[in-house]
Amino acid sequence: MLKVGILTFHRCINYGSYWQARCLAEGLASMGVEAVLLEHMSDRVNRAEWRCALQPLLPAATPKEDYPLYKAKIRKFFQSFAGLPLSPPFPLENPAAMDDYSLIVIGSDEVWNLRHPWYGGYSVFYGEGLRCGRVVSYAATFGSLASSERLEGWAEKLRNFSHISVRDLHSKRIIRETLGLEPELVLDPCLQFPPMMTAGRDDGEAASYIAVYGHSFPRWFQDAVRRWAGDRGYPLVSIGYRNDWADEQWIDAGPEDFARFISEAKVVVTNFFHGCVFSLINEKPFACVLSDYRYNKIRDLTHLVRAEHHVLTEGTTPSDLDIILDKPLPAAITHRIASLRDRSSAYLSHALQ
Repeated sequence: MLKVGILTFHRCINYGSYWQARCLAEGLASMGVEAVLLEHMSDRVNRAEWRCALQPLLPAATPKEDYPLYKAKIRKFFQSFAGLPLSPPFPLENPAAMDDYSLIVIGSDEVWNLRHPWYGGYSVFYGEGLRCGRVVSYAATFGSLASSERLEGWAEKLRNFSHISVRDLHSKRIIRETLGLEPELVLDPCLQFPPMMTAGRDDGEAASYIAVYGHSFPRWFQDAVRRWAGDRGYPLVSIGYRNDWADEQWIDAGPEDFARFISEAKVVVTNFFHGCVFSLINEKPFACVLSDYRYNKIRDLTHLVRAEHHVLTEGTTPSDLDIILDKPLPAAITHRIASLRDRSSAYLSHALQ
C-alpha cells in the first residue's frame, strides 16, 4: 500500500482548515492508500494560532464574556484533532526529523501564501527538505498573495513537484505566469470528498434558522440579510464568531457541530470560503460577500461552479436576495460540481501512480 503524507494546515482553529485536512485524508484512504496528516509542530505557530482564536475579531476587542466560549471552542478542536490520522510529530523547522514517505501531497489551504501571518515563509510547504520519493500538490492556493508580488526563488521550488494542482483561478494564473506551467484546477477536498454527517434532529422537522458564518460583515450586508430574514420570520444564528446583528450566538461550536449546523440550516450567509463550500456540499441556498483577505478564493470558487450570482455587492436589492435565497440551489451548479469531481478524481488517480 502506498504510504502518503499530507502536508497542510490541519491544526488551525478554523472549521474549513480542519475539514479540508480530514476530507483529504479520508478521501485518499478511500482510494486505497495509507494516508496520514504530517504532524508538524511549532511553538511559535501554536502561540499565534491560539492568540488569534481567542481574539478573532481584531482590531475589535473580544468581550470578556466571550473568552470562555472561545476557549471551549479551542478545546473542542483539540478533541477533533486527536481523532485525525496523524504521523509521528516533528518540528516544522526541521522536516528532516519526519518519517519517510513514498509520496507527499501538499495542500489544500493557503500553503503557498507567503503573506500568511504565521505559516508564510516556511519552505517546507514548497516541498523543500521533505523525506519522500515524490511531491505533488492537491488544491493548493496562494490565497491573498497578489499575482504582481514577486515570488523571487519561491516559485522555482515548485518545479520539483511531479504534479501540480490548485483550487482557484488566481493560483493557476500565478503558476502559469511564473513557471510557464499549466496546473490542473481541482475541487477543495470538502467538495471532492464531502463529509457525511448524521442529522442532529430526531423529530423529523426541518430547521428554520439562517446560518451566519464569518465575521466583520459590511453594514449594508447585515441590513439586507436582517430585512430578508425578518420578513420571513427566520432567526439568524451565528456560529464560531460573535456577530451582534444575529439573533443568536453559538461561539463554542466544534468542527462536527459546524458541519451538522450548516447541513440543517434553511439558508447560509457568509463571507468565508468554506461557508460557501459547505453550502454547496449541502445544496443550500446561500449569499456571500467578498472581503479583502478572501477575495480571490470566494470569487474564483463561485466562478468555477457557476454561482457568481450568489456574491452580493453594495448595490444589492431585496429582489436579489429573494432570487438566491428563496429558491433551491440551481441544478446547474450541482451538475458543474459533479463534472469537476470527475476531473479532480482523474488528477488524483494519475498523481498517486
